[in-house]
Amino acid sequence: MIIGTAGHIDHGKTSLVRALTGVNTDRLPEEQRRGMSIELGYAYLALPDGRRLGFVDVPGHERFIHTMLAGASGMDLALLVVAADDGVMPQTREHVQLLDLLGVSRMAVVLSKIDRVDRARCAAVEAQVQSLLGATRFAHAPLLPASAHTGEGVETVLGWLSAQAAPFNDALHAQQFRLPIDRVFTLSGQGTVVAGAVFSGRVRVGDTLWLAPAGRTVRVRSLHAQNRTAEDATLGERCALQVSGITREEARRGDWLVADGAVRATRRIDIALQVVADAPTALKSGAAVQVFLGTGHTNGRVVLLAATQLEPGESGLAQLVLDEAILAWNGDRLVLRDAAARRPLAGAQVRDPAPPARYRGTSERLALLAALGAPTERQRVAEVVARAATGVDLGWLACSLNLKDPAALLTEGTYRRVTTTIGDWVFAHPLWLGLRASVLDRLARHHVDKSDEPGLTLLALRRAALPRSELAIFRALVIELLGAGELAQSGAFLHLPQHRVRLNSEDERLAEQILPLLRSTPYDPPWVRDLARTLVQPEVRVRDVMRKMARRAQLFQVVRDLFYHPQSIDELQGVCAGLNAEEGEVRAARFRDATGLGRKRSIQILEYFDGEGFTRRVKDRHLLRISPGTGSRTV
Repeated sequence: MIIGTAGHIDHGKTSLVRALTGVNTDRLPEEQRRGMSIELGYAYLALPDGRRLGFVDVPGHERFIHTMLAGASGMDLALLVVAADDGVMPQTREHVQLLDLLGVSRMAVVLSKIDRVDRARCAAVEAQVQSLLGATRFAHAPLLPASAHTGEGVETVLGWLSAQAAPFNDALHAQQFRLPIDRVFTLSGQGTVVAGAVFSGRVRVGDTLWLAPAGRTVRVRSLHAQNRTAEDATLGERCALQVSGITREEARRGDWLVADGAVRATRRIDIALQVVADAPTALKSGAAVQVFLGTGHTNGRVVLLAATQLEPGESGLAQLVLDEAILAWNGDRLVLRDAAARRPLAGAQVRDPAPPARYRGTSERLALLAALGAPTERQRVAEVVARAATGVDLGWLACSLNLKDPAALLTEGTYRRVTTTIGDWVFAHPLWLGLRASVLDRLARHHVDKSDEPGLTLLALRRAALPRSELAIFRALVIELLGAGELAQSGAFLHLPQHRVRLNSEDERLAEQILPLLRSTPYDPPWVRDLARTLVQPEVRVRDVMRKMARRAQLFQVVRDLFYHPQSIDELQGVCAGLNAEEGEVRAARFRDATGLGRKRSIQILEYFDGEGFTRRVKDRHLLRISPGTGSRTV
């Protein structure tokens, strides 16, 4: 268990920790000279039953609030120290408010320096404390009088702490390891050491971790948990990790050590926030704030999602747009202070650490954020999947909730898992059935509206039926429908199995004459007028038949009156793929040389491929989007 101190400067926090543990946490010469804590201090205490308590002593001066917040981020329990001679002071109030905003669940009040006052004064200060805590989650916190100078009451404090140090629930061990760094130092002959409180999961000697957001890999060479050598460390413990792979200068307070796969740096965070009741003004959308999360902080602005402003005491959903990338996970607590860091504005809890910049205030999006606020992990996973109108990326869900396998929390038979080229996705079973029905219904309406057309290409059907779906997911859905026989494919076109586009007998005979003429010069086929002259047919008739053939996927029209045989298109796509594999791009000049075509025709073909989604133009380069045979022509 990790215990943190809180309270006004010179109220005896450091003296109390020394009386409990025998350790002076003011380790810096300047702290000892001035008699004032400037940095976080650490101490440990072994209980008779073998359990160990870790103490984090925080500064009490208002100038070091950012340091206090870094220490408070890992507290399991707080000791609010109030001097009996001074009573409740400004930082007493602010520290209580910050602990409340951070969601610290347990606290005791130590009424210190009782050897300096009489009983009447003690009773008066107790009344002040009860008045202060009455409107917070700490209203029933025990009040323990003590004197670090005489030792009176110290055993009572220690006894209460021992009773609180119950074993932790192992539920969070299913999560991946996370540690916000609050201290970095070097040891002679051993190298870089980083320390902090374990937020979740377990770390072992030999593990490979990520230093984030820098993205550096480190290896754990040895570790100390609760100030003693150990093979592993877990939730509820402070640990120091000796790591290889980084220097002292490459890590800093505010960084994280996390398990591989749990890393996602972000400059946007969707949060549920509550404005403090004593805020001087309403919190307006667009307000500049300082954001304190974990052991770090950065600047940003608040974008309210369902209101233009929130009055003091009100709550709502918002998106934080940050100046620097940070790490965050669903459920993490954070504090917002005004841009000058003079006062707390709001407390918040992370809902989505990787939100979109667009459509952030839609009803669909707000419903998803509500689902991410469900009380348990199992409920969050189930409700997110149930409410997501376009499915859920399991990689995003695992990273956002810091879970190894979120699908394991879903009830079998309630969802459809889809494996794609962009990862695994899950859909609520009714949603997946609805998506299938939407595709079939859209095709049926297309057949009614344009009965003389063979159907729609993959990309056209996606635009018409499910424009917001990922292409890889839409392709997986179409493949499933094809496999089930509910959908059919003719060349590039998808259609219902019963749908047919037919040519009359005269058009069929003309079509049979056209195809071999196009293949006679496969990369440079004759124009419509030349075909009409060769076949001794009216130009308008040849053009009409060739357009019908294109609708049946027997031909492909590159530009007006220039049609290519499907086999020729396949070969030209293969040329593009080969150039892309060799050079990472396709340029008109290289395509011209590879095909023997002129520059103008080469550009026409490449522009056709761009329009069909096979390639993507970036200035003078054409980049391959998809492999030959998997684009707009085929599934």
